Amino acid sequence: MANRFVLTLSCEDKPGIVAAVTTELADLGANIAESDQFWDQVSNRFFMRIAIRAPDGIGKDKVQKAIEPVISRFDMKTSIADWSARPKIIIMVSKFDHAMLHLLYQIRVGWMDAEVVAIVSNHADSKRTAEIEGVPYHHWPVNRDNKAEQEEKLLKLVKDTGADLVVLARYMQVLSDNISKRLFGKVINIHHSFLPSFKGAKPYHQAHQRGVKMIGATAHYVTPDLDEGPIIEQDAERVSHALSADDFVARGRDIESRVLARAVKYHLENRVMIVGNKTIVFTP
Repeated sequence: MANRFVLTLSCEDKPGIVAAVTTELADLGANIAESDQFWDQVSNRFFMRIAIRAPDGIGKDKVQKAIEPVISRFDMKTSIADWSARPKIIIMVSKFDHAMLHLLYQIRVGWMDAEVVAIVSNHADSKRTAEIEGVPYHHWPVNRDNKAEQEEKLLKLVKDTGADLVVLARYMQVLSDNISKRLFGKVINIHHSFLPSFKGAKPYHQAHQRGVKMIGATAHYVTPDLDEGPIIEQDAERVSHALSADDFVARGRDIESRVLARAVKYHLENRVMIVGNKTIVFTP
């Protein structure tokens, strides 16, 4: 049972969808390892994720062919991913490297299955980390005059490495509308705030000045609308008046790191389905 695939689908909700899909998979001799589903009552749309193990000789094409009658019958939107293939990611970082280090660690210990094919930065600070990890490091300073040129280099890097995802691990440069559109659904950002509050510079300091009791972080897909892309994961933590602004920052670093890691893991495991400006996330 070496061949593993993840099937995601959406369609108008009707009786018999699950039975039809699972019957075709059973006829292939495929075993269902995971199954999650959701009915959106507002739109009357049905969403499903099925992780399967198929016998030797059953590849992605055969799975696709087997479910084509069901796709046609229910007018489904579907995607089939090879669960056996190790996804490739590019990490982009500026000076604050805590989120990147957490990602690298989670990959090293096996909690996250991914291959980091490149680290890109507008600073040289993380070069030594890349050398230790054995990952190619690209130091591409960005300014007003060369921004478009550097983004074209990024697009080429994505193509040349076959990267499945670009992760902005506190990369403090705003991507242009052009690259945001061209890589839609393939770029995840960690925002150092519990969106939509306290946008802009020093959000933790803003929160401290306002005497907030909760701080948090938000991982979302990048879109041309700055910091307003579909949200994948969020977390928050209670704080009090007894903490300093530096304490807020320290706690924020921890939240950012774990929120980004979870969002990346969910994406790589095909647990996230983008629906307009929001997501459906089938968490394990």
